[in-house]
Amino acid sequence: MKIHDSAFAPGPEPLLDIAALRADTPGCESVVHFNNAGCGLMAGPVLDAMLDHLRLEAAIGGYEAAAAQESAVHDFYASIAELINTGPGNIAFAGSATHAYSKALSAIDFRPGDVVLTTRNDFVSNQIAFLALRKRHGVEIVHAPDHPDGSGVDVAAMAALMRSRRPRLVAATHIPTNSGLVQPVAEIGRHCRELGLLYLVDACQSVGQYPLDVEEIGCDLLTATCRKFLRGPRGSGFLYVSDRVLREGYEPLFIDMYGARWTEPGRYRPVETAARFEEWEFPYATLLGCAAAVRYALRVGLEPVSRRTPALAARLRERLAPLPGVRLLDGGPAPAALVTFAIDGPQPHAFKRALDESGINSALSFREFARFDFADKDVDWCLRLSPHYYNTEEEVDAVAATVARLTDPRTGAGR
Repeated sequence: MKIHDSAFAPGPEPLLDIAALRADTPGCESVVHFNNAGCGLMAGPVLDAMLDHLRLEAAIGGYEAAAAQESAVHDFYASIAELINTGPGNIAFAGSATHAYSKALSAIDFRPGDVVLTTRNDFVSNQIAFLALRKRHGVEIVHAPDHPDGSGVDVAAMAALMRSRRPRLVAATHIPTNSGLVQPVAEIGRHCRELGLLYLVDACQSVGQYPLDVEEIGCDLLTATCRKFLRGPRGSGFLYVSDRVLREGYEPLFIDMYGARWTEPGRYRPVETAARFEEWEFPYATLLGCAAAVRYALRVGLEPVSRRTPALAARLRERLAPLPGVRLLDGGPAPAALVTFAIDGPQPHAFKRALDESGINSALSFREFARFDFADKDVDWCLRLSPHYYNTEEEVDAVAATVARLTDPRTGAGR
């Protein structure tokens, strides 16, 4: 597939050639994709990398293909390291962000009475994992309060809890999946560093949307997927593991021959890098697709992406705000490109189906995904629309017009 180099204009303030970027994205021809917080549309180079490797496996064998692609496999770690400002040895491939998160939690030797300090705006699977730790190990889950101004967690209150409760783990989600809220993860990290506390960040919705720097965030562990704003394939993610965590000997509960060496009949030694959090078996085509997606994102440039993508979401909010029966739900001073809103009247699946029939991809969120947040907002469900940099202003306006039509009591659908 031809790659449009005009999409990667050099210079201190690179301009995105949206037409060229859309030409690199086959899905733009068939759908208005506003579900990038679920899965971004893959660019041509990502698809090519995966198909080329599958053809190679078919031609010469799986092990042989992986060996032939050794340098490209290593580039996955180098590209992720460049993306988040760390070293390749601090990166582990994972089958998903949840896989990475579970691996990270399993490396912590929780004891009864240990405290996990987290926020009220978190990803549902993370909260379920904490509840499972409480059931199995007797840990205590403490939720820091939100700031009264709606900007996210109250960092000062969270810091006070750090000092008074001395948590075994501090955990925060940078951007919750059910809201455009952006949490102040770097501010939280500064307090964690001051107190020497272990800090885990879920960056699922921010990687690929904003520049990330793990040194600036100050986290010990960070998890993310590659399928959302990074525009990689499904079934892929990564775990960042800090030098401190590696040096202090943290290792996952289950470790195999890839992550450790069997040194004698009764002993093993974990490898020195984040590979101790990986397993022997890899979906190499998927991994190479991820590497291509990260390289593509780096070439596009996270700085212009971080300006354009939230700006498209802001345009969408401006057009949805006046609509009767539509209530915007996103908080914080500068929301990310996850636009969530409640609708009076329509049933959730019927409303989404009407959008699908209009050629618009969207997503639903329900109260069970965000028990604290949706209780505060007094909603049982919401619709989520998440544009990305390759979407156009015309698409934003068309999506808003479709929502207006579907919520109009005279012409609406899904009631």
